[in-house]
Amino acid sequence: MQRTYLLLTLLSTLAASFIWGVNTLFLLDAGLTNTQAFAANAFFTAGQVLFEVPTGVVADVRGRRISYLLGASTLLISTLLYLYMWQTEAAFWGWAIASVLIGLGFTFFSGAVEAWLVDALNFNDFDGDLESVFARGQSVAGGAMLAGSVAGGFIAQATNLGVPYILRALILGVTLIAAFLLMRDLGFTPTKGKGPIDEVKTVLRASIDAGWRNPPIRWVMLAAPFSTGVGFYAFYAMQPYLLELYGDPNAYGIAGLAAAVMAGAQIAAGLIVPYVRRLFAKRTHVLILSGVAGVAMLALIGWTSTFWIAIVLLVVWALAFAAATPIRQAYLNGLIPSDQRATVLSFDALMGSAGGVVTQPALGRVADVGGYSASYAVAAAIQVLALPFLVLARRENAVSDPIEARSA
Repeated sequence: MQRTYLLLTLLSTLAASFIWGVNTLFLLDAGLTNTQAFAANAFFTAGQVLFEVPTGVVADVRGRRISYLLGASTLLISTLLYLYMWQTEAAFWGWAIASVLIGLGFTFFSGAVEAWLVDALNFNDFDGDLESVFARGQSVAGGAMLAGSVAGGFIAQATNLGVPYILRALILGVTLIAAFLLMRDLGFTPTKGKGPIDEVKTVLRASIDAGWRNPPIRWVMLAAPFSTGVGFYAFYAMQPYLLELYGDPNAYGIAGLAAAVMAGAQIAAGLIVPYVRRLFAKRTHVLILSGVAGVAMLALIGWTSTFWIAIVLLVVWALAFAAATPIRQAYLNGLIPSDQRATVLSFDALMGSAGGVVTQPALGRVADVGGYSASYAVAAAIQVLALPFLVLARRENAVSDPIEARSA
């Protein structure tokens, strides 16, 4: 199960990451302004907001494997649509629709693969700690992201900005085949015999009880719009910002450094999580410290005008974010019943996406008016708002908060 999880993580991340280093440049090259480019990204996150819970219900009712296959198929089709619109310099409304479809594709992934893994491990009487499993997955994802983003940037520089999207479509096809052959739903039985409306109502009701009405989960979810939402912008704006600091608007390989730094941080975080577990008694302690570090790094990124200092600050920001991710996953999974796991995790992803819908176009407008440095200062101020919710989560003393606690 772990090998299958790592393989699917490798393939899906490699496919996605071919464009991560150049996506904003791709949109700008298609004739969009900064505001329009980040508005297109906002439509992507709006698609996630719209479809996170419905696709989570698909995973909880019909199966995690079906959800994953639908996600790979949708991403393949929408990536080809993106490529077509770049070639034809399509109107903004076309980018909005395609971005929503890409968001739909990712919602079929979010929650489903994590729920599939946890249920399968429990089915096989796994007695290890979830942080280590998620950390290995994060390291694999980081390696794939490093390879894909760096390759995508230099391939775009050597050819054109459309080639990374072609490569993404090809790898998504391989991902679809691998998932079809290797994934099996273990420890989970799809619901049968109910109408679709009744199934949705039943799962949603139980998911609200298990998720939103559970205070330890609710506080962590409420922090997501301010942390994850800002993270979307901070990552994608770094591409043109690094080019601006570097002084060469055509150095697409340099733009790929933003994604490469995130990838390296994921690899490093996967390696240090076992040591982080030894330093802290509570998972929420890690989340709070990571949040404070993230705010400080964003503010300093906005302050500096030196390329290499910005790179160092980006490394620290990415490392703080990546190190907290498997800790957060273990915290949430330890509080969610299996039957509602995918839906609750999808709702958690929805909260982060909802923040991205608002922050990305707003911060993109700040970048148009006051520059990228000003937008990072505003981003830091927004992320501060996540910290009180993490403190409230700490006060709940959840059963999954102690580091030694395992998943349900």
